[in-house]
Amino acid sequence: MSESTTKTKARRAPTKSSRATSAKSTRSASGAGRGRLVIVESPAKAKTISKYLGSGYTVKASMGHVRDLPKSTLGVDVDDNFTPTYLVPRDKSKLIKELKASVQGAREIYLATDPDREGEAIAWHLVQATGADSKPVHRVVFHEITPEAVSEAMASPRAIDPDLVDAQQARRVLDRLVGYKVSPLLWKKVKRGLSAGRVQTAALRIVAEREREIEAFEPVEYWSLEAELAKQTGARARKQDIFRAALQRVRGKKVKLENAEQTQEIVRALDGASYRVADVSRKEVQRRPSPPFTTSTLQQEASRKLGLGVRRTMQLAQELYEGVDLGSQGTQGLITYMRTDSTNIAASAQAAARDEIARRYGAEYVPERPPVYTRKAKGAQEAHEAVRPTSPHRDPASVKPFLSSQQFKLYQLIWQRFIASQMRPAILDQTGVDIAAGSLEEIARPADAPYLFRATGSVVKFPGFMAVYQAGRDEGDDADELEKGALPPLASGEDVDLLQLIPEQHFTQPPPRYTEASLVKALEERGIGRPSTYAPTIATILARGYVANEQKKLAATELGLIVNDLLVEHFPQVFDVGFTSQMEEELDEIASGERAWVPTLHEFYGPFVETLNRAEQTMERVRLKDEPAGEDCERCGRPMVIKLGKYGKFLACSGFPECRNARPLLVRTGVRCPTCGEGEVVERRSKKGRTFYGCERYPACDFVSWNKPVEQACASCGNPYLVEAGRRGQLKCPSCGTVVEGGVELARAG
Repeated sequence: MSESTTKTKARRAPTKSSRATSAKSTRSASGAGRGRLVIVESPAKAKTISKYLGSGYTVKASMGHVRDLPKSTLGVDVDDNFTPTYLVPRDKSKLIKELKASVQGAREIYLATDPDREGEAIAWHLVQATGADSKPVHRVVFHEITPEAVSEAMASPRAIDPDLVDAQQARRVLDRLVGYKVSPLLWKKVKRGLSAGRVQTAALRIVAEREREIEAFEPVEYWSLEAELAKQTGARARKQDIFRAALQRVRGKKVKLENAEQTQEIVRALDGASYRVADVSRKEVQRRPSPPFTTSTLQQEASRKLGLGVRRTMQLAQELYEGVDLGSQGTQGLITYMRTDSTNIAASAQAAARDEIARRYGAEYVPERPPVYTRKAKGAQEAHEAVRPTSPHRDPASVKPFLSSQQFKLYQLIWQRFIASQMRPAILDQTGVDIAAGSLEEIARPADAPYLFRATGSVVKFPGFMAVYQAGRDEGDDADELEKGALPPLASGEDVDLLQLIPEQHFTQPPPRYTEASLVKALEERGIGRPSTYAPTIATILARGYVANEQKKLAATELGLIVNDLLVEHFPQVFDVGFTSQMEEELDEIASGERAWVPTLHEFYGPFVETLNRAEQTMERVRLKDEPAGEDCERCGRPMVIKLGKYGKFLACSGFPECRNARPLLVRTGVRCPTCGEGEVVERRSKKGRTFYGCERYPACDFVSWNKPVEQACASCGNPYLVEAGRRGQLKCPSCGTVVEGGVELARAG
C-alpha cells in the first residue's frame, strides 16, 4: 500500500449515547427531497441500489476499505493504549477527494456498507476520511439487495455501532501486533518474505499436523469376506435376485480377519456349505434435510459438487448478492448476504418457500410446521440469516439466461439447498438380512450356525427433500446406504444359492489431506476465524508457500513445516488453536459490548512481548536446503537446484550469484500438447495465482486450458483430448461438451 500524506489519528467510534442523536436527526430529516448521499462498497452494489432509490438519492462506491494501518511501519502506539494511526492509501486519495465533495454537497449521509463488523468499520472510516460527521449520518444495513429490503432499511436507519467498530479495530490491531512483531523474526531466522499471523498460523498448524499424521502413519493389513448370493427361483438368477452379504461372526464371535491365511482358512471351511436366511428385519427410518447454507457449508458444498475453491465461491456469491440484471425484471440481488454463520430464516421467506414447494412438488412435501435449525459451531452468530435465495419463487431456470455458467451453478446450489431445507424428511425402508452358513445340520438351527453373514439394503418410500437435493460427501465419509439398493424379497428359513465367495485384502488408510473446503470446516469447528476470514486465511498460507494445493488437496510444504515447528515451539500459546479460538470469543464479547477492546489487548500484549523476547534469544537459524533438480545449468554447467520463491518453486543455478540463470519449474502432466503435438502440457499459474495448463513450448505454441487435459479422444466429435470436469472422475470434451464418467457418456451439450 502506498501512503498519502494525509494521516488520521484513530478516534473512538461514536458512543452509544450518540445513537439517540442520530435517530433524532433522522426523524427530523425524513421528508422527501434531494441531497441524500448513499455510500456502499462496490460499484455493482451502487448500480443496483441506485435503481431502487431513484432520483432523490446519489449512490457512490467506496471500493472497499478507504483507510488502513501503514504497510511500512507498525502503525500502532503500544504505549498509548494501542492507538492506531490510519492512512488513506495513495490509490484511494482521488476517490476520497470525490467522496468528500459529495459529502459536502449532501444534506444527509447514508452508509450502506456490508452488514458485518468489517462493513461497520468501513462505515466509521468513511466518516473519518470524508468529514461526514458534520452532517446527519445514518447507518443502513441490507441483508439482501431487493427493492423491499432496501426500502425497509432506508426507512429504519441507525447510528454506527461503536461496539462492532471496536471489535473490528481490536482484530486489526491484534493481527498487526502479531504479524509485525513475529514476521521479522522469521526473516532473520529462516528467510525474508515470510509472515506469521494469529489466524493464518493456526490454520497452517492444522494442515501441518495432518501432514505429520500422514508421514507417521503405518498401514495395517486386514481382510474382508463377502458372499455373493442369489434368491432361489428355479431359473437362472436375475440381476435383481443377486445380493452380497459380508461375514460378521464366526462361531458366535465378531470376526476380525487380519491376514490371508486366516481368511483362506474360512474360505476352505465354507467349501460345500449351505446358506439359509436366519433372520429378516425391516424398519422405516427418516432422513432429515441439511440446514440452509452458512458461509462455511456453502464453501464446502461448492467444493464437493462444483469443484470451486473457497475464494472463487465467495466472489460468485458476492456477485449474486450485489445484483444481476434480469432484463424486464430489472436488477435484483439473488441471494442474501453470504458472510454468515447463522441458519436462521425469516418467517416471510419460509412462507414463500412453503408456497413454492406446494405448487411445485405437492402439499405432501410441505411439513406441518416450518423447520428450525440450530448451530453447533463455536461462536456462531444467530442474529443474521442463512444464505438463501431472496425469492424462493425465482427458480434457477428462470434466471439462467442472465447468469454466467458458474453463477448459475452456484445459485442453483443455494436455491436447491434452501428449498430442500424447508421440505419434509425422506422416508426410507431399510432391510437387514442375516444369512447362516454351514452344513445342512448346522443351519437347521440358524442360531447355532458357525458362520453368519449380513446384508443390508434401503429403498426410498417417500423422497421428501431428496426430490430436490442431497448433500455431498467428503473423502473418507461412509457410503450412502441407498447406493446398495434394495434386497430381493427374502423370508426367514429360505435357502439361498452361493454364487461366489469374495475375499479381499485391505490396508488401513491415513487420514486424508485437507481440501480447502474441509479446512474451512475444521477452522469453524475449532472456532478459528469467522465467515469473512476463511477465504483470505487459506489464500495467505497458499501465497506464502507454506501450503501447496496438489490436486485440490492441501499439503504442508517443507517451508510450511519449518515455520510451523518454529512458531509452535517458541510461541506455544499465541499459535495454540485453543488460544486463537478464545481470542475470537473475546472479540465477540467486544462486539456485544461485554468487554472493552483496550484492556483486552493489554491482557494479550504483556505475555506476548515476554514470549517474543525469549524467542529472539533462543530461536536458532534454520537454513532451507535447496532440492537438487537433476539437471545441469545450460550456461555454466553447474547443478541446477529447486528454490522456493514468492510465487512458488523455480529452478536456479547452484552457482548463484556468479551465475544468475533461473527459470520456472515446470509441473508436467505427461500429456502431449493437442495443438502442436511436440511439447508436453505443463501446469502454470496466472498472475492472480490461478492454476492453468499450457504447452511447454510457449510462446511458439499457444495452447492453454483452465482444466487439466487428459490424452483421450472424444468419442462424439473426435476432439483429440478431454479435460477433467468439476466432479471427481468426470471428463468433458471442450469442443462439443460431452461429459464422460467411468468411460460412459453422461450428457452432451445442446
